[in-house]
Amino acid sequence: MTAAHEDEAEPVTDRTHDNSWSANLEKPRHAGNRALVERQAVEAVEHTAPGNHVNLVTHGDHGHPSTYLYETLADAFGGDADWEYVEQCGCGGHVTRVHVR
Repeated sequence: MTAAHEDEAEPVTDRTHDNSWSANLEKPRHAGNRALVERQAVEAVEHTAPGNHVNLVTHGDHGHPSTYLYETLADAFGGDADWEYVEQCGCGGHVTRVHVR
C-alpha cells in the first residue's frame, strides 16, 4: 500500500478567516507526515486576516512544536506573525497560537 502524496491531502481551509479560528493538523494523515503539518500550518496562517489568530493544533507524534514548527513559521512569516505555545491537549497534540499582524 502506498501512502498518499502530501499534495493530495484536502486543504486545512478554503477561505480567509477574518476572525480567530483553529486549524486541525492532528488527523491520522498528519501523524506520519511532518512536511504536511508544516505546509498546512503555513497555509492556515496565510488564510488568517491581520489582527486575528489561528490555533494550530498539531499531532503529538511530532513532539513539541518548538522543535520543528517555529522555525518553519519564522522562515515563512518573519515579523509578520508572532506565535506562542498554548498547551498540550489531553490526546497528546499541541496547540500553538499564531497572531497575524
